[in-house]
Amino acid sequence: MTDPLPASWDISPQDAIELQKKLSGQITLHPLESPIRTIAGGDISFNLYSNTVYAGFIILKFPELIPIARCVITTEVTFPYVPGLLSFRESPALLKAWELIPEDKKPDIIMLDGQGVAHPRRFGIACHISLLTGVPALGCGKSLLTGQYTPPALEKGSTSDLLDKGEKIGTVLRTKNKVNPVFVSPGNRMTHEEAVEIALKSVTKYRIPEPTRLIHNEVNAFRRGEIEGGYFEL
Repeated sequence: MTDPLPASWDISPQDAIELQKKLSGQITLHPLESPIRTIAGGDISFNLYSNTVYAGFIILKFPELIPIARCVITTEVTFPYVPGLLSFRESPALLKAWELIPEDKKPDIIMLDGQGVAHPRRFGIACHISLLTGVPALGCGKSLLTGQYTPPALEKGSTSDLLDKGEKIGTVLRTKNKVNPVFVSPGNRMTHEEAVEIALKSVTKYRIPEPTRLIHNEVNAFRRGEIEGGYFEL
C-alpha cells in the first residue's frame, strides 16, 4: 500500500501527480459501513499574496445540523498552487486542525469544499483527506474541475451525472430552486448515491451545504481575528 502522506509534504508537483495516480487505487466507493451521527465540514482561508493559511473543521450533529464543536488553526503552506493538486497545498493545514479533535469527538464523515473522485486522476482532496484520517469523506465543490454534464432541472434536488470519457465521476446537484448547482462526489468509503443524499440533507436555506458553509465562515472569522484558535465544544 502506498503511503498517502509524503515525508514532510516535501514533494514536487510532478511527483505529486504520480502519487495521486498510485493512491487512487486505494479508493473504494462501497456503501457506508455505519450510520452517520456527526458530520464535519473542512475548509481553509488565505490572505491574498500570503503563504499563511487558516484551516479548520466544524462538527455538526446529523441530520439535525446542530454545531457541536469546531477547531481552527493557522500555519504556513509550502506547496504551490497547481490546479488538480489542491490536497498537497491544503491537506497539511487541515490535518494540523484535525489533530486537535479528541479521538472520542472525531466525526463519522467529512465534507470538504473541493472534489472527491470528480478529478482528472480520480483523487481530489476528499479522497486524500479520507485516506489520511481513516474517515469516509465526500467533496462538494462550487465549481467544475473536470468532466461534462447536462444541466439538471431547475428545481431543488434535481441531479445529472458528471461524466468523464463515459465514466460517472460525480453528480451535479441543484441545492435550491433556480440557483447554480454544486458538484458532489464521494472521496472514499461511500457511494455516489450516498454522497448526494448526504449533501442534500445538509442543505438548509443556502446553496452551500451547512458543514462547508459554516466552516468557511469560521476560518474567515479566525483570519480576521474575530475568534480564537484551537478546539472548542459549542
